[in-house]
Amino acid sequence: MAGKELVLKSTQFRREREASWRELEALVQQVEKRGLGSLAANELHRLPVLYRNALSALGVASSISLDKNLLDYLKTLVARAYVCVYGQRREAASTVSDFFRRRWPRTVRRYGLYVLAAWAMLILGTVTGYRMTCADPERYYAFVDEEMASGRSPEASTKELRDILYAGDKGNPLSVFSTFLFTHNTKIGLVCLAVGFVAGVPVLFVLFENGLTLGALAALYSQRGLGPELWAWILPHGVTELTAIALCGGAGLAIGGALLFPGRRTRLDSVAHRGREVAVLGIGAIVMFFIAGLIEGFFRQLVLTGTLRWALAALTLAGWSLYFFFGGRERDDRRP
Repeated sequence: MAGKELVLKSTQFRREREASWRELEALVQQVEKRGLGSLAANELHRLPVLYRNALSALGVASSISLDKNLLDYLKTLVARAYVCVYGQRREAASTVSDFFRRRWPRTVRRYGLYVLAAWAMLILGTVTGYRMTCADPERYYAFVDEEMASGRSPEASTKELRDILYAGDKGNPLSVFSTFLFTHNTKIGLVCLAVGFVAGVPVLFVLFENGLTLGALAALYSQRGLGPELWAWILPHGVTELTAIALCGGAGLAIGGALLFPGRRTRLDSVAHRGREVAVLGIGAIVMFFIAGLIEGFFRQLVLTGTLRWALAALTLAGWSLYFFFGGRERDDRRP
C-alpha cells in the first residue's frame, strides 16, 4: 500500500506542476540552440520565475522521496536552467549587436500601431498649421516663436528666405537654426517619452504642436514658391529626426495605453512592465537623433544642390523603412 500511495503522490505532484516544467524546458532548449537573445521580453521575465519554481519542486520532491525518474528529470532540468539563467553572460559588443540586429526593429514592429499614431498626430499638426497659415499669414506668429523663426517671417523677402536655404558657411543663420532645430526636436522626443504616464494625452498635444510649427514654416516658404526647396533642406535629416520623435511619441502612447488598459496586472505593474519594453524605442530614438545631427552638421551644410538633398532624403527613408520592416526577422516575432 505504501508503494502504491507513493506512486499516486508522485503522479499528482507531477500533474500539478508539469505544465510549468514543460514551459521551462522549451525555453531552455531555445536558449541552448539559439542563445539568450532569441527570447522575447516576456520570456526573459518568465525564465528565472520558472527556474525558481522548478528548484522549489525539486526540493519538495526530494524531501518526500518521490520516484527516482521524476527526481532525475527535475535535477537535469534545474541544472540546465541554472546555466541559462546564471551562466549566460554576453560581452558588451554582443549585447549592442543584438540590440541593433534584433531588439530595436522587433520592438518597433511590436508597437508599430502606437508609432503610426504618433506619426499621424505629427502629420495632422503639420497639415493644420499649413492650412491655417496659408489662410491667415498672421497666424504664423502663433505657431512659430521668435527663437524658432530665426528671421524667417512673413516680413522677410523671398530672396532672404531662399538664401538661407542655400548658404553653406558655418556661423550663418542656417547653422544657428540647424543647431536650434536639432536641440528642439530632441527635447520634443524626450518630452513625449516622459509624459506618457499621464494617459498619453500630453503626448498627442506635444506631437500636434510640433506639427503646427513645421506646417506654418512650410506655408511661409510655399507662399513664396520655395516649398520644394524647403523640404529638400529639411528632409535629409528630417526623415531620421521626425521618425525618432515618432518613436518617442509611440513609446509615450504605449505607456499611456498600459495605464488605461492594465489587463490582469495592477496599473503600476502594467506601466512598469510596458516602460521596460518601450525603453528600447527611446534608446533607438537617441541613436537616430545622433545620426540626424551628423547629417545636419555635415552633409546638408556642404551639399547645396537640391537634387542631392532629395536623393539623401529618399535614401534615408528607404533605409529606415527596410530596417524596421525586415530587421530581426530571422526568427518569428513574439508579442509580449
